[in-house]
Amino acid sequence: MQESLKILKPYLRGLPIIILCMLAGIWIAKKYLSYSTPMYESTTKLRLADVGESVTGANLFKDLDVFASANKIAAEIEVIKSHVLLEKVIDKLGYSVALYRKGDIKNTELYTDTPINIQSALDDEKWYGKDFIITVTDTLHYTLLLPENGGSLKGKMDESLVFEGGKILISLNREWLQHKTNPHILDSYIYQIKNKETIIQNILTNLDVTSVDKDVPVIRISYKSAVPQKAAIFVNALAEAYIEDYINIKYQAAETTSRFLNRRIDEVTKKLSNSENSIQGYRDEKNIINIRQETETDLRKISQLKIQQTNVKMNLEAIHELDEYIKNGKENFLDLAPNFEAFTDLLSTEMVKKIKQLQGEKKDLLLTYTPNDDRVKVVDKKLKDHTDYLVESIQNTKKSLETKYKNLITDIDEAEKVFIGLPEKEKLMNMMNRDFEIYQGSYNFLNNKKIEADIARAAKLSFHRIITPAAISKNPVSPNRTIIVIVCALLGMFFAIAMITLIHAIKARVNDVETIESNSSIPVTLHTPFLKTPEQKRNHFLKSVQNLSIKDLIYDENILCFSSLKDDEGKAFHIVNMAEALGSQGRKVLILDAEGSLSTMGNVHELPQKTKLSNVDYLQPNVAACMRKPLDVLQEEIHNYLDHYDLVLINNENLTNGILTNAWMSTSHRNFIMMDARNTPKKAIMHYNLMCDEYKFSNVHFVLNRCGYNPNVMVESIQKIKSMFHKPVQTSWL
Repeated sequence: MQESLKILKPYLRGLPIIILCMLAGIWIAKKYLSYSTPMYESTTKLRLADVGESVTGANLFKDLDVFASANKIAAEIEVIKSHVLLEKVIDKLGYSVALYRKGDIKNTELYTDTPINIQSALDDEKWYGKDFIITVTDTLHYTLLLPENGGSLKGKMDESLVFEGGKILISLNREWLQHKTNPHILDSYIYQIKNKETIIQNILTNLDVTSVDKDVPVIRISYKSAVPQKAAIFVNALAEAYIEDYINIKYQAAETTSRFLNRRIDEVTKKLSNSENSIQGYRDEKNIINIRQETETDLRKISQLKIQQTNVKMNLEAIHELDEYIKNGKENFLDLAPNFEAFTDLLSTEMVKKIKQLQGEKKDLLLTYTPNDDRVKVVDKKLKDHTDYLVESIQNTKKSLETKYKNLITDIDEAEKVFIGLPEKEKLMNMMNRDFEIYQGSYNFLNNKKIEADIARAAKLSFHRIITPAAISKNPVSPNRTIIVIVCALLGMFFAIAMITLIHAIKARVNDVETIESNSSIPVTLHTPFLKTPEQKRNHFLKSVQNLSIKDLIYDENILCFSSLKDDEGKAFHIVNMAEALGSQGRKVLILDAEGSLSTMGNVHELPQKTKLSNVDYLQPNVAACMRKPLDVLQEEIHNYLDHYDLVLINNENLTNGILTNAWMSTSHRNFIMMDARNTPKKAIMHYNLMCDEYKFSNVHFVLNRCGYNPNVMVESIQKIKSMFHKPVQTSWL
């Protein structure tokens, strides 16, 4: 806790300076704010259309890349900040010119609240961005000061004023004058004409376009301007220009797409027509109706013919076997038993049945009649007729089957000739059909897209939407008065703290007992606080004398030497007050003023006259004479004073520039080195340590004057200032 307070002591002393610096910082901030131009900010929010959102039933936006973007939000932000869009807004709002009311320190921009209207035409680019100073002398006349020492011209209101590289027309804003009760017209104005690139750069400096969220298609457009109306109008105009640009781009894309589709449809129509004619000509040339169906029909026909051929062949083989069987058994025809599978018709079957019936009748007749009987012969004749007819029938059937078999072979060969060249024919037909389908698909696709493009071209609307229009801001966003005042006050405080820290570090005073004890082994025997009243002085030194006596540092027949680096460390103050305290105890004290500074503190006479301090005498030795004496002689003379006095107090010369400082210290029994908490530098401690080590001084003690004294810096500064203008008042110690 004490360490913390020790660190804070310099700042507590410098608290008035800190407060003054903070007040100065606040004053500077208020001065800056009074001359700074406030900036107003307006914001509008724009909702972006979805990529798939379009006119109902139209897929043109989804299918054509010109209407889609993979990174929609980031792309649209760059579009809003693009030079193309900003140029449209500048041309629409007329931001290429600016008019300011000229002031002594700052100029105020006039946007709509302007008493004069100015129109200009510049032919020379050197005038762009320059200040034309217009001084209105009365309601009819004005003076134009051209930039860059271009000269001064006088003009009249509502009349063009021509100068080198351009002309200008100035007139009163009568509409504005009608709404003003006390208009201020007679003044100086600054007129500027800026090129678009400069305007765009200034706009981009104050323009902020961001997305509300990376997943939310909403864009926030903010703009800062010294004129609140200008900021609101600009962001709204920018959002509207973006939407109009989107509609124009969409319309141009749809128009371009429609024209392209028309050209492509004409080309594809011609190719489709040529493909149809090629297919028709090839079908006519090859007599093709349907290759697949015709091929299936021919294959089915050949299959049926081959089935018939197989059946005929089977019947023919059966007839061959029957014919061979009958030829081999012709002599015993009635004993033959042919295979009935060979007789496939009803007539043959009936013939066989009739033969068997007649054969049975013959057997019945032979039971009654002889073979030569007429009735038996008639039956034999019938049998012969039937057998001959059957044999002849077999021969005819055989020939017929052979003929049919040959015809089937011929027909099959003819039918198989159809398949000669069929793969090539089918290949060519497939190629022509494939081309036709490609052209037909392209034709259908292009016609569908043309319909969608016509719909998109007819629908002049935007799917982007302004969801929050910008309003005119009433409170400026910069400069932030509160923050600037606070920051300036803090900067003043930090400056004061830094200055106090720097001064404290440069001065590096002793300050307190802890500083001495931490840098030296020499004890601090006496702590003298800042004493304001004579009563406090008397009590303190009486107490100090008692304490030093208890410590065996003061006793009779002692020589006490008081030394210091400079005069302002309280050495004379301690010698006088300590001598008075010792004298009040009845002791005879001699003050040996080796430095010669005590004579300036009162009316002092040379020895042996008595001073006004009881029991205290004053002696100022001749330093020049003492220098010519050996040290032992000098010491003996000083010790001889103890024959007449109880104590001798030596006011030693300054250690900085003294002559016999070490001699006086070596003569003394006790050496008290004075240190002042406010005046003694910290490096003096090391000087005393080295001095004691070098000259082997013993019984050396530190006395800290004004211990714990922490005066107010302001009071101290005032006292120093007063001391510069007034002579110091001599204080009597007698």
